[in-house]
Amino acid sequence: MWQNAHDAYVESRVLSADPLELVKLLYQAAIASVRDARSYLAEGEIAARARCITKTSLILTELTVSLDHERGGEVSRGLARLYDYMSRRLIEANFQQADKPLEEVLGLLLTLAEAWEGIQPTAEPEPKAESQWGQPPPETASAYSSQGWSF
Repeated sequence: MWQNAHDAYVESRVLSADPLELVKLLYQAAIASVRDARSYLAEGEIAARARCITKTSLILTELTVSLDHERGGEVSRGLARLYDYMSRRLIEANFQQADKPLEEVLGLLLTLAEAWEGIQPTAEPEPKAESQWGQPPPETASAYSSQGWSF
């Protein structure tokens, strides 16, 4: 029963989250999944470890496809490279059954999550107030625009 309540809470949180909050939630889930993978590795639970690594890989894929390279510029491209690197390290960890790559990915995720936590949502730009006089007639507007003025 507790699991159902927790799942409902998580679903509600995801459905009501803004894009910034969704990124933070993805980082939290990835961090928890890597921690679980490390625990399962230590316990010799191969299938559980593999599931956690797969889950983390899927989260990294989601983070990658959500990047906006047009608006994000070099930061976005850098994150894409870092997500790719972490994905490759997860594959190594799973294949080699090694903790070191998991430890490295966890450290990177914790650092990134901390940085994202420091980001505050920006307010939506307020719409421009329209002039009380409205728009000029089309013939006037084109004359002004030829002067480099815009309305």
